[in-house]
Amino acid sequence: MIRYDRKIAAICGMFVLGLTAMLLLPRIPQDPLYHTFADRREIFGLPNFWNVITNLPFIAVGLSGLRLCSGGIPQGGLPLLAPVYRVFFLGVLLVGFGSSYYHLDPSTETLIWDRLPMSVAFMAFLSMVWGEHVSTYRVRVFLGTTLIVGLGSVMYWYMTETRGAGDLRPYALTQFLPMLLIPLILIYFPSRFSTTVHLWVALGFYATAKVAEHLDAALLELSGVVSGHALKHVLAALGTLSVMMALMTRRPAPSISPETFELGQARISSGQVEE
Repeated sequence: MIRYDRKIAAICGMFVLGLTAMLLLPRIPQDPLYHTFADRREIFGLPNFWNVITNLPFIAVGLSGLRLCSGGIPQGGLPLLAPVYRVFFLGVLLVGFGSSYYHLDPSTETLIWDRLPMSVAFMAFLSMVWGEHVSTYRVRVFLGTTLIVGLGSVMYWYMTETRGAGDLRPYALTQFLPMLLIPLILIYFPSRFSTTVHLWVALGFYATAKVAEHLDAALLELSGVVSGHALKHVLAALGTLSVMMALMTRRPAPSISPETFELGQARISSGQVEE
């Protein structure tokens, strides 16, 4: 088996590669056509109706997840990760409101309220996977650090954009690098629960949502009903629902004892072999 310290080195190596690529790339400004969506139909007096209304699933999942975690963490979660789960569902809830607000009047000034909560949800999801698979050691510090990085990347983009020198590189890194790191963590490190299928499904929904986003006009022309961006909202919300289902349906894995699972700083330095 691969030694624990080598697995950590692989994760760190992926991060360093991503950071290096970001620094080597030229500045990436916001595409001025980004705010021009294929479906701009006004229905019931609501502009961009479908791009607005398809955010309701985020609100539903966010509220349901917060309610699920309000009275204690269900058996599919770790009590030590309670703040992480709650921040994740809070982020999902705020995505629903922030994205709706943005799509009512798409602009750089409103886009920031879409991206800020998305960064919260992404960073909390990364922290959740880290805590469940690698270590709960100082997980609140891990969560706080990733949140600062994620929110900071959005603020950096917004400040540079308003000054006429927009730079999306840090934001892009915080959005896409976790989607590379999370599968690596799921493969390399054992889960404390009976299955990881829900997390893989969540990743699959997100990847499909990004494809739909890029096919915004094509899907609307093909279907005549739904645009790719509206479909993106629904698919991404289903991904967050899969995370909630994990907390509701998973069972602790009896084959992984707390001693085997909890891998703190002492084990990192000792370089013990995974059991």
